[in-house]
Amino acid sequence: MSTDPAKQPVLRASDADRDRVIDTLRAAVSDGRLDPAEYDERVETALTARTFEALAPLTADLEPGAGVAPAPAASAGEVVRIREKHGPVRREGRWKLPHRLVLRTLWCPITLDLTSAVRSGPELIIEMRGRGNGVTLLLGPGMTVDANELSVRHGGVDITNPDDGTPEVLHVRLVGRNKHGSVVARWHKPGEAGPSNEDPA
Repeated sequence: MSTDPAKQPVLRASDADRDRVIDTLRAAVSDGRLDPAEYDERVETALTARTFEALAPLTADLEPGAGVAPAPAASAGEVVRIREKHGPVRREGRWKLPHRLVLRTLWCPITLDLTSAVRSGPELIIEMRGRGNGVTLLLGPGMTVDANELSVRHGGVDITNPDDGTPEVLHVRLVGRNKHGSVVARWHKPGEAGPSNEDPA
């Protein structure tokens, strides 16, 4: 092992570090600083990066000091991550929705039933990062879905927001990417929906 004091140790990157880089890349493609091909290539690299040294070049040309500088930690419960490979993922009943739900999944059937979920705010961000995932969203009246920030390759998206005049109670934003999979949204009929699911706190 080298004892050279001038040699800096290689620092390992965490999931939070990779998340911050991908957030910066997403903002850059939204405002035109990156084209979609560059964005896809850099996100692929970020998802597999293991060190700060590998992450830093991905945002070095986007804004001063971007890189992977430390950022304040998110509030408890604000971000929830689900990791799964080759197995089913299902959330249903009165589960509490975070502000951001990150799906790090490979070849998984995923069902997210929001009809009886406890909402913590007016918006839920679902971030997809994986491939081979068949994602089904089950929604109630007043829930809308926006997939404009989601990239799906070799798959399909089946989302048609109902136009029935129901006041919006939850806006679901789908972001990130899913390869070789589908994303489907299905709404319960008004008569089938349960009671209001606002956080009772």
